[in-house]
Amino acid sequence: MDWDAIALSVLAAFGAVVIALSQLHDVLGKVPAIIRAWHKIRRAWREAGDDQP
Repeated sequence: MDWDAIALSVLAAFGAVVIALSQLHDVLGKVPAIIRAWHKIRRAWREAGDDQP
């Protein structure tokens, strides 16, 4: 393995890590909104169940 292949492998590895971290950041940023939406849905289901005789 020559130095060019090693350098490209290192750059590819760092690029993959950066992409993975940015995707993880986006997903974790959406978690609070997902939790709020889930609570809103559960509240709506409970209220709909209370309205029925």
